[in-house]
Amino acid sequence: MSHVEPNMPVNTVGNSPYIQGELSKLAERYGLRRAAARPSLPTYLRQMWERRHFITTYATARNVSTYSGSALGRLWQVLTPLFNAAIYYVMFGIILGGKGDIHNYPAFLIVGMFIFSYTQRSITSGAKSISGNLALIRALHFPRAALPLAYTIQELQQLAISMGVLVAIVLITQEPITLLWLLIPVILIMQTMFNIGASLFMARIGSTSRDVNQMLPFVMRTWLYASGVFFSIQEKVVEDANLPQWVADLMYLNPVASYIEFMRNILIESHNPPHWIWISCTFWAIFSLVLGFWYFWRAEEKYGRG
Repeated sequence: MSHVEPNMPVNTVGNSPYIQGELSKLAERYGLRRAAARPSLPTYLRQMWERRHFITTYATARNVSTYSGSALGRLWQVLTPLFNAAIYYVMFGIILGGKGDIHNYPAFLIVGMFIFSYTQRSITSGAKSISGNLALIRALHFPRAALPLAYTIQELQQLAISMGVLVAIVLITQEPITLLWLLIPVILIMQTMFNIGASLFMARIGSTSRDVNQMLPFVMRTWLYASGVFFSIQEKVVEDANLPQWVADLMYLNPVASYIEFMRNILIESHNPPHWIWISCTFWAIFSLVLGFWYFWRAEEKYGRG
């Protein structure tokens, strides 16, 4: 019969290193593992693929429910960026003279607003995807990366509607259809890859630090002003501010600015961004997706605790 000290809590006996070691050996012998243990990366990717239908259905359901309580419904997906673009056009294009010598400024501005809004909304919603779904995470076992991925797909579904309006506006402003338009799906795929990675990255941070969600609006507003949404980077930085060309190039390397400039190059015939802009778009798509997924997967066991 084992001896237990009178003042020692009984549960400390079961938690002794010796007993824990024996239990670990027993579990290993019969192939058992902790339910919340992080799977290997290949296994994790396979689990994500197996739940692809859940991810897309969850994203679609969120899309429908988001606007179900408003009279205009999903029309707000288009009206919101249009209203924002109209406000910026009046403030920066007319009152402050921001349009300068930019050809077809309405199309220039709306392309910037729609592309920036896609990344902004993906990252903002992704940062809340874990902390806002704790009940679901604790009730069901599934790869937690499915949540930020579903949120990004939701924003992609909304962008698909907005792109129809964007193309119509570009055509109304008498921009011609060219072979470059075939690259529209390519640039959207690259931006989606970037958004998924950034969303996964912010989802892990947002799962432990609620202050991030309070700071994001300020970060996004600063990012908006630095991405050339409503002004020409080349004109404002090099020609007006008389700064070195490398400063403008550094601003073009901003991932959102790269995607905006690439899309403008496709849709606006007279727009000529740096010839290497597609390299920046490709780099950010791959780098963000790989880093974001790895960073999120590393903390898979911690989501839903506390």
